[in-house]
Amino acid sequence: MAAQIQPKPQTRTPVLLNKIEASQDVVNTAVIIPKEDGVISVSEDRTIRIWLKRDSGQYWPSVYHTMPDSCSCMSFNPETRRLSMGMENGTISVTHQGRVTVVLFVLEMEWVLSTGQDKNFTWHCSESGTQLGLYRTTAWVSGLQFDVETRHAFVGDYSGQVTILKLELDSCSLVTTFKGHTGNVTALCWDPVQRVLFSGSSDHSIIMWDIGGRKGTAIELQGHNEKVQGLCYAPHSRQLISCSSDGGIVIWNMDVTRQETPEWLDSDSCQKCEQPFFWNFKQMWDSKKIGLRQHHCRKCGQAVCGKCSAKRSTIPLMGFEFEVRVCDSCHESITDEDRAPTATFHDSKHSIVYMHYEPTTGWLLTSGADKVVKLWDMTPVVS
Repeated sequence: MAAQIQPKPQTRTPVLLNKIEASQDVVNTAVIIPKEDGVISVSEDRTIRIWLKRDSGQYWPSVYHTMPDSCSCMSFNPETRRLSMGMENGTISVTHQGRVTVVLFVLEMEWVLSTGQDKNFTWHCSESGTQLGLYRTTAWVSGLQFDVETRHAFVGDYSGQVTILKLELDSCSLVTTFKGHTGNVTALCWDPVQRVLFSGSSDHSIIMWDIGGRKGTAIELQGHNEKVQGLCYAPHSRQLISCSSDGGIVIWNMDVTRQETPEWLDSDSCQKCEQPFFWNFKQMWDSKKIGLRQHHCRKCGQAVCGKCSAKRSTIPLMGFEFEVRVCDSCHESITDEDRAPTATFHDSKHSIVYMHYEPTTGWLLTSGADKVVKLWDMTPVVS
C-alpha cells in the first residue's frame, strides 16, 4: 500500500535545541532531567550516561557507567532521583528469563513494575527487592502504564491487545481486555485526569480508550505512515504528541469533540447501487452481472463497490488526517469545515525509537536508530 501524502508543513514547528551524538550504539531510552540542563540515557552499548550541558552549549557525559549487558529500558523518578533499569539478560533488581521490555517505578507504592520477553509481568518492592506478584501474559509485553488511584496496570502486548489488571500487594485480578489494533501495541500513555488511555501500534494507528466515560468509547487516530514508537500527553493544552519510526512527529488537538469510526457493515451486494459482490453467485447468475470487489466507506461504514466509492476525503474529527475512501453521498456531505485538520505534522529527520516529553520545560527528547539523541523546544506547537 502506497504511503499517504502528509499535509504541507506548518510555519510553526518544533525548534531543534541540541544533538547528543557520542553513543556507540542505539539509545533505547533517554529522559530529560527536570529543572536541569541534563539528560540520562541507557544504550545497547551497555552504558548509563548522564549528560550535562557545558558552557560551550554541548552536552557531555558527566557520569558514565558500564553495565554487564545491553540496557533495554529505564524508569527515572525525578523526585527521589532513583533510576530503575532493565537489561538484555533479563535483570533489573530481579530477574526475567529474557530481555526486559518495560520497567516502571511507582513512588507512591514503592513498587517496581517490569515486563519481559518471557511474557511475565511482575511487581516488586523497590526497597527490599522482594517479588510481590506475577501475571503471565499471552504475548510479549511492549507497553506498560499504571494508575496510582485505582491500582490498575495497563499492559499492551504483541498480539495487539491491551489488558487491564487490578494489582494488590501480592495478587492481581483481570479487569478487562481491549482489542482494537491489527498490529502489536508499541506504546501506551495514560492520562489520570481525563482517565483516558492512548495506545499506539505497528499498524500505524493510535486508539484513544475513554475509560473514565464508562461508555466503551474508542477513538481512532490515523496520522502516521509507519509504526508508532512513542506517545506523550500534554494535559495543560490537551494535546497528544506521537512519533513514528519514519521520523514523523504529530501533534494532535484532543480538545475537540471527536467521533468514533463506524463498524463496517456486512452485505452481499453494494449498499448503494445493489450490484452483487464477487462471492454472491446467486445474484450474479440471476442478474447476469459480473461480481464486484467490496469496499467500505470510512464515514458511514457501508459496504460499497469501487464505482460508488471513487472519491477520497480527510475526516479529521474521525481521526483520518489522510484522505480515505468515502461513498459518494458521504463525500457530498463533508464540508470544508469538516476537513479542517486537527493535527500538525513535523519531521525529526531520524528514525525514532524512543520519545520523552518534559512538560515543565516544553522540551521533547527523541532517540533515533542513527544513535543520535535530539532535544526539541515544543512550545511553538504545544501551547
